[in-house]
Amino acid sequence: MKRVSLAFCGAVVGMVGLFGYRAVTPSMPAFATVPSTSQSSTTTTSRGNATTTSTAPPTTVPTTTPTTHVRTTPTTPTSAPPTTTTVAPTTTTAPSTVSRSATGASVNYYFGVLSVDVTVTGSKIVKVSIGSINDGGNYRSQSIDQMAIPQLEQQVLAAQSANIQGVSGASYTSAGFHQSLQSALTKLGL
Repeated sequence: MKRVSLAFCGAVVGMVGLFGYRAVTPSMPAFATVPSTSQSSTTTTSRGNATTTSTAPPTTVPTTTPTTHVRTTPTTPTSAPPTTTTVAPTTTTAPSTVSRSATGASVNYYFGVLSVDVTVTGSKIVKVSIGSINDGGNYRSQSIDQMAIPQLEQQVLAAQSANIQGVSGASYTSAGFHQSLQSALTKLGL
């Protein structure tokens, strides 16, 4: 009787191990991005063939030099009045408040491929969303993504950078989101 129960337990453990085994596939290499001279954004949706491309003009911010008055007094006693030199002021314009957008690199996050769209006004992140996502139709992946992605977007808006915590239970999605987010912020110069 003990042998039968041991054999049965061994068979159950073996079956659980066999069905629970998931082969590890190597992840895709990180994509290098090359900054361009003009700022542009491209949005591609995975639901259709719509593509939108926009180019924003580069912005320049002149620097300000404060007006300085220098008064010099001669070192030898003379009857000449003291001289005053005035430096002309330069004007400063505020950073442009034009909204710019960029889509991060498509990242393989083990269960699929995703990319992140980021919209900034000046240097403030005002919107973060998924540019495209393909999780292969796996129900579990879809439910994890639906739970994790809104939390990741809120973390970015709160942190105003790519310094986010991620979501517990969605480590692959969090890592892929972070990598694509960093790519988008690099394109925007942040």
